[in-house]
Amino acid sequence: MATEQSVDLVDDETVGWFTKAVLIAALTAALAQISIPLPGPLPPFSLQPFGMFFAGLVLGPLWGGVALLLYLLVGIAGVPVFSNGSAGLGYVIAGEGTGGFLIGFLVGAVVAGAIAHRSTTPRPVADLSVPVQVAALVASVAVVYAIGVPWLSMVTGLSLVRAATVNAPFVPLDLVKLGIAIAIVEGGYLSGR
Repeated sequence: MATEQSVDLVDDETVGWFTKAVLIAALTAALAQISIPLPGPLPPFSLQPFGMFFAGLVLGPLWGGVALLLYLLVGIAGVPVFSNGSAGLGYVIAGEGTGGFLIGFLVGAVVAGAIAHRSTTPRPVADLSVPVQVAALVASVAVVYAIGVPWLSMVTGLSLVRAATVNAPFVPLDLVKLGIAIAIVEGGYLSGR
């Protein structure tokens, strides 16, 4: 009688990280729905950056990037996961000029993860010092603005200076969000501590 052997195509650790990436992508989509549309060329105020923060700190650069890539791909495919229920490739490329910020979230998650974990393999969140977390998230916010502001300028026709000025009020709000994200991570609410 022959015995059957099972073959694992993907190891359990990879499945675990992918599952966490899917959960962070879903969390980002949910947080994006908590948004306030603002007048003129301003992007909406939303809780979307928390997804980027958590992806970088909890999942590291590789899996954090996967989480935000999944989020973007689902939105591009037409599922209304972006702020104010927006979706589609057209929205990312030209709609309201916010596409650069969306792309910035992906790059920002990778940057935050790279700074915080200093490796593609994530370390336990408890091993990340608060100063390192702060540096990682400040860098991620800087990346979002470095990509988002020129994109907004290009799509809306605003000068680069005007696009930066229009977004200046968001910087202190993003720093507050950054502090809240670190408090949540330090509190162990995302790591099961």
